[in-house]
Amino acid sequence: MSNTYFEILRPGINTTIQDKGRNHMHHLGITVSGAIDQRNYKLSNKLVNNDLNQAVVEFAYQGPLLKLKNGKINFSITGDVLFKIIKQNSRIEDGVCYKNYILEDEDQIDIISTKNTAYGYLSVNGGFELEKVWNSYSTNTKANIGSNNGKKYSIEDKIFIKNSNLQISKEIKINYNDLSDNIIRVIKGTNFDYFSNESQNIFFNKEFSVTKLADRMGIRLSGHNLENIINTNIKSEGLVRGTIQVPADGNPIIMLSDHGTIGGYPKIGVVISADLDRVGQLIPGSAINFKEVSLEEAQNIFKAYTDDTNKYLNECN
Repeated sequence: MSNTYFEILRPGINTTIQDKGRNHMHHLGITVSGAIDQRNYKLSNKLVNNDLNQAVVEFAYQGPLLKLKNGKINFSITGDVLFKIIKQNSRIEDGVCYKNYILEDEDQIDIISTKNTAYGYLSVNGGFELEKVWNSYSTNTKANIGSNNGKKYSIEDKIFIKNSNLQISKEIKINYNDLSDNIIRVIKGTNFDYFSNESQNIFFNKEFSVTKLADRMGIRLSGHNLENIINTNIKSEGLVRGTIQVPADGNPIIMLSDHGTIGGYPKIGVVISADLDRVGQLIPGSAINFKEVSLEEAQNIFKAYTDDTNKYLNECN
C-alpha cells in the first residue's frame, strides 16, 4: 500500500469518492450513483493523464482542506471552483480550474467553495488507493455503499494515493467555456396525461425555482403546483436519473445520481441525457425552464454533447 496520502484538515460539506457509477444493480435496489457531472469528472481525469474512469474526489459547496503527506503528485480541479494552493513555505497561490498542478510534500489544497455551480472534482495522477464495491468506487451515503465505508469524509481521515511517481511534467490546460442556460430539455413522462391541460402548459411554459431541498438524490422545485387529475400515487415503478416525479403537493422532484430505484409518484417528464450534468449543477435559487423535445431530437442532442466533450478531452493530447 502506498504511503502517500491526503490528510483531511477540513472535510467540507459533502466530500465523497465518485466514478462513472455502478451498473446492473437496480434489480437489487442499488442505484448507479457516480459523479453528478460526468463531463467535469472525465475532464479532471484527462488533465492528469488518468484513465477516464478513475475515481475522483467530488465535493459540493464548501470543499475540503487537504495536506499532502509523503509524496509529490500532479492534480487538477474542474468545475466552477474557488481554491488555493498553500505551499510549505506559506506562499499561497490562487488556483485555476481546468489546469494541472504539481503538489509537493506538506503542501495543501484549500478548496474554499464552488461558486455558481454545486459540484467540483479533484483528481490526482495515478488515482487513489481504494477498494471497489460491486465494480465501482462510488460512494452512496444514503445506503452506506462504496469507498470510505459508504460515508462522507470527516476531519483527520486519510485518502491514500496509488502512485506518487509523477508521469506528467508539462502543464496541461483546457479552455473550458460553460455556456449553459436555464433551459432544461425533457421528454414527456409515462404519466404526463395524469396532469391537467393547464398544468401541462405550465410545465413547459412557466419558470420553476430550485429549492434548498437539493442533494445527490434529487432536486425539489417550487413556483407552480402541477394539478394531478387522475391519481397522485401510482404502483411503484423503476426510476432512472433525470426522472421528474410530482408528489401530491404538486411540486416537481428531479431524480439525480443517488435516487431510489423505484418510486410511486407520477412521472411528468424525463430530463434528456445531454442535460443531466447541468441539472445536477443547479444551486438553490436557480431558475429553470423545461422544454419538450422528441426522442430523435434527444438522441441528436446527446451526440452533439458527446462530440463537445470529446473536443475538450482532445485539448489535453
